[in-house]
Amino acid sequence: MIAALYVETGGCYFGLPDVDPWDEARDARLYAGPWPVVAHPPCQRWGRFWHGSTRKPHQFKLGDDGGCFHAALDAVRKWGGVIEHPAHSKAFDKFGILKPKPGDGWQFDSATHVWVCHVEQGHYGHSSRKGTWLIACGMQRADLPELNWSKGEQRLPQWMVDRYGYEKARRIGVVAMVGGKDKTRIRNATPEPFRDVLLSIARSAALW
Repeated sequence: MIAALYVETGGCYFGLPDVDPWDEARDARLYAGPWPVVAHPPCQRWGRFWHGSTRKPHQFKLGDDGGCFHAALDAVRKWGGVIEHPAHSKAFDKFGILKPKPGDGWQFDSATHVWVCHVEQGHYGHSSRKGTWLIACGMQRADLPELNWSKGEQRLPQWMVDRYGYEKARRIGVVAMVGGKDKTRIRNATPEPFRDVLLSIARSAALW
């Protein structure tokens, strides 16, 4: 059994026979084992716009996520598994975790005793490239899967380039342009092939 923490209600982790999903209502900060975890702690307060909208800057504090990332890190260290967070997440600086280099595969952080990597979810079904940093704990290097470490091609429909020019289209991004009111949901959603990768990592956890 794998515990899926901080997941969307009714999302891709629901309905699987060997997965125990923890959505917002269950409050994944309360997870007390005993199974390995796949954790998707909220990223809004750790990303590029951690402070809030550019129209209302500094309405939030950096890392003010109610302790979700900290709890996820504690869970993966105690029970084994993997954390998914956006590439360049400021949580890595806050918690002293090695920031993985693109293209270098799995890298061991000897200071925190976790494995980290940079991978793009676009190789696994996401509509955008979606650079992602993973933290894995509770396994040896041989247990970790080889992923597609390459940099994906920029995914910009020609109509976007024709209408807005390349630079503006690139800044806006595919998801923001075509997602409409659902763009946040589309951006945050985990594609099923990537979900399966994360579950396989968690299943390999065998803590010493």
